[in-house]
Amino acid sequence: MSFSFLHSTGQETPLRIPEIGLELRVRVPLGLTGGLLTCIETINAPGFGPPLHRHRETEVFYLLEGRYIFEVNGTRFEAGAGDVITAPGGSAHAFVNITSRPSRQLIQILPGLDATSFFAGLGEVMRGGSPDREVLATFGKTWAVEFLGPPLQP
Repeated sequence: MSFSFLHSTGQETPLRIPEIGLELRVRVPLGLTGGLLTCIETINAPGFGPPLHRHRETEVFYLLEGRYIFEVNGTRFEAGAGDVITAPGGSAHAFVNITSRPSRQLIQILPGLDATSFFAGLGEVMRGGSPDREVLATFGKTWAVEFLGPPLQP
């Protein structure tokens, strides 16, 4: 393993994508783990979450605050603070914040992903509102992400 030392205090500059109600901090960047892992902390605005999608990376979600509806491979369920959810690589998954306040998650992505570049690019694609399906699909191909449907509804 080739992990480097890091002390992340949560003061990293956040990436904000208001069109999808997302604020994100990269807590463990790809380069510090030899590509094995990326760790991000997200804040999701009420009623927001990503569209149904799939990718090769496994995600481990640790819910820090709030409540969500998750869907993983067609199984839909509620989850709250303290819960851990895994979305294995290749699984179709999505979630939505079902509270009236921002909700937070710590997400581990395995193998790692350049989360800063991915989410900055997604922010550009989303600027001004939801892009058409073709634009989103083209962006997804660059990252081997398949967008399968709309975000979940609370």
